[in-house]
Amino acid sequence: MAKARSIEEQVEDIAKKQLDDIGYFTKTEDINSEIDNALMAGPSKSGGSGRNFPDIKLLIDFGDLNKIPVMIEVKGSKGKLIKTDKDGGIENKKKDMTPNFSNIQGYAVNGAVHYAETIISFSKSFKEVIAIGINGYQREGEGIVTEYGVYYLSSENLGIPKKIADYSDLSFLNEENLDDLKSKIENIGLSEDEIEAKAFEYENQIETKLKALNQVMQDDLQVSVGSRVEIVAGLIMAGLGVKDVISPLQITELKGEKGSKTHDGCVIINKIDSFLEERKLPVEKKDMIINDLSRVFIYSKLWEPKNGESKLKRIYIRVYEDIIPIFNTARHLDFTGKLFNVLNEWVDIPDSDKNDVVLTPRYITQLMAKLALVNKDSYVWDYATGSAGFLISSMKLMIQDAQERIKSKAELDKKVGQIKSKQLLGIEKRSDIYMLAVLNMILMGDGSSNILHKDSLKYRGIYEQGTEKDTKFPANVFLLNPPYSTEGKGFIFVKKALNSMTSGRAVVLIQENAGGGYGLPYTKEILEKNTLVASVKLADIFKGKAAVQTAIYVFDVGIPHNTKKIVKFIDFTNDGYLRLNKKKSNQSRNLRDTGNAIEKYEEVANLVLFGASYLNLLDKTEYIEDTISLNGDDWTFSQHVIHDSKPDLSDFEKCIGNFLSWKINQMIMGKIIKQKVDISRLTAQENEAIKAISTDNLKYCDVEVKKLFEVKPTKTYGLTNPDLYRIKGTTPVLSNASVNNGIGGYNGMDTNEKGGILTFSDTTIGAETIFYQPFDFIGYSHVQGMYPLDEEKWTEDSLLYFVVALKKASGDQFDFNNKFTRQIVNKIKVKLPINNKGEIDFVMMENLVRAIKKDSLKGIV
Repeated sequence: MAKARSIEEQVEDIAKKQLDDIGYFTKTEDINSEIDNALMAGPSKSGGSGRNFPDIKLLIDFGDLNKIPVMIEVKGSKGKLIKTDKDGGIENKKKDMTPNFSNIQGYAVNGAVHYAETIISFSKSFKEVIAIGINGYQREGEGIVTEYGVYYLSSENLGIPKKIADYSDLSFLNEENLDDLKSKIENIGLSEDEIEAKAFEYENQIETKLKALNQVMQDDLQVSVGSRVEIVAGLIMAGLGVKDVISPLQITELKGEKGSKTHDGCVIINKIDSFLEERKLPVEKKDMIINDLSRVFIYSKLWEPKNGESKLKRIYIRVYEDIIPIFNTARHLDFTGKLFNVLNEWVDIPDSDKNDVVLTPRYITQLMAKLALVNKDSYVWDYATGSAGFLISSMKLMIQDAQERIKSKAELDKKVGQIKSKQLLGIEKRSDIYMLAVLNMILMGDGSSNILHKDSLKYRGIYEQGTEKDTKFPANVFLLNPPYSTEGKGFIFVKKALNSMTSGRAVVLIQENAGGGYGLPYTKEILEKNTLVASVKLADIFKGKAAVQTAIYVFDVGIPHNTKKIVKFIDFTNDGYLRLNKKKSNQSRNLRDTGNAIEKYEEVANLVLFGASYLNLLDKTEYIEDTISLNGDDWTFSQHVIHDSKPDLSDFEKCIGNFLSWKINQMIMGKIIKQKVDISRLTAQENEAIKAISTDNLKYCDVEVKKLFEVKPTKTYGLTNPDLYRIKGTTPVLSNASVNNGIGGYNGMDTNEKGGILTFSDTTIGAETIFYQPFDFIGYSHVQGMYPLDEEKWTEDSLLYFVVALKKASGDQFDFNNKFTRQIVNKIKVKLPINNKGEIDFVMMENLVRAIKKDSLKGIV
């Protein structure tokens, strides 16, 4: 059967007749210089660099100085109106997020949407576009049948195509129908899922383009990693321009001249200077940024031309074509945070404070802003602002709240202006990161008036410019991801800020173990004036960037913590995202929603704000309500997990069996003198001990370790491993291992520790490294010794019992980040059997261990 002939020209004629009274522009006519330039600058619908030619173009005037372009694409074959994905969205992207030019070329609505996206991305003035696809085909007995797809796109709605309504012709564009059309457009909203999906898509595009640019700077241009952030940030400023005042830097302006005032670096710096001047940046801030950027644009010689073209121009071509268009439709994102993370992840920077800079992912800053109860009247500050990610997330919530609650347009505009200029404050010590924060806030439409280049610990808590200069910043929201290398793992910043606040809420992203004792004394002091509301243990959100276990701690400010206050503890390590660490892969591969991530983050916000009734996707074991002490060292989730600390028979059989197997192996290897083993029949007392532990007929007491043992580091020779093992022999040398009874090897040196004690490592996996040492040995760095306070009461068998009981009491809450330190071990309460006098029953413990030894040895022998 022959393929039906396209009737595209006839359908286009039908559309033009419907528009005769309105006026339109044909495919080759110029509609507006800015729109024409945008259509020329963007990729064509086939993916090349040729100009885009919509079949029909219009400019609709709604009468409020707001003209919206209308792009119409026409097709003339059945089934060619629209191609959608499984969710009903316009399918102009492939699975890898690259453009699907086959769909863009082949379907009317898809093509019209492509033109609309191009105008939003490549023009300054037009951030709203109507995209119309028209298709027609011959139907037997009816003649030509036409169908219409009408969509609205705007930068405010993240450029997501939203269907306006169903139409059977173009009469909705007539002047008498424009009020109805305007009303429909104003009521188009986005769901949370749509917003998140589109934001993720933009972040993926940003990351993909930046990684490609970074690779070029590294491989082709040999630009030092320390200069890349400043170069790209500066080029973005130069390429943005200021509407009606400063035109964006054009590629043709970089001519490769060598003059001291005319070379490419000077051209760029002059454009940046003008940009900052028109953005009303304070003189001292502008001068600081210009001085910082001059290092890379003037003094680095990147402006020197080779074959008539400088390295700066080659970089700018990519920035102009790939980066700036994305910003034009994605300015709501932490754009420069993504820039910093991408450009710094390729090269390791050893022994540098840059290793302490990890910028917070957007989905975390959004969660924390929600937990902080941010609204239109919040005054938000961040003491280590980084690229201003927290302030951007807060600004979005503040403006959203204002839009929902303020109905007067004039009043709303005034409030939004106040939010941007007076209600956000960030402090950043490092000049390169400070510049990113300033740029980010400029991109968000703020003059960056309250982004300060200061040391937070010396900051006085006041406005430093504007009409409020030298008055106190009335902060009632504090958001922070501090440098973890500072005192108290960063809690020194938290205490400083909270002492300057009288009320409100603070939400802190910090290394989790800071709340388990490593944040002292600041954590304890914070509770004197503030209440801990919640503790949220996070997944590996900095995978590949920082090997830390983090948590979010939420505080009510100005209310001393009451020990009766219920605190919410959440294990959010299973947050629905699958994380990989492939440097050359983009975000769509390295961060994938594999388990209702968006819904889970919303649930965690509700759990913290409203309580257990919102528990749904998370497991009951992942949510705990409990109290804390005022010591500031019991804030982590694992510290509030209720686990059975009473050892059972299987625990003893496993641990003692392993000990005996190790001991016999040492005899076979000749490391220790062969000893007799007792495999005689169990005594009545031993049988009774087995029966008691099996039937749970014992009475117990809980005893802190420090009341029975002195815990301190074992003695070491202070040698490196090669020197330590240089002399061969049979003297056991301990290590931080969880196997071989903790012994790392043997040498011929004298022992420096006596046997008959317990040992453990404070560096690795905690309870798995607890061992009884029956023989004299050589100590090792980070191996802690547990020395009985009353040596006469303790025997090998009772100490082996204690090993099992301590392992059980410790549980599995410790890891590389939450270390099994002697301070923690001292406080652990161990369950031990007691006799009729209420004293620790050493006889029962010894009988039980001897009985298990006999049974185990029978099997081993």
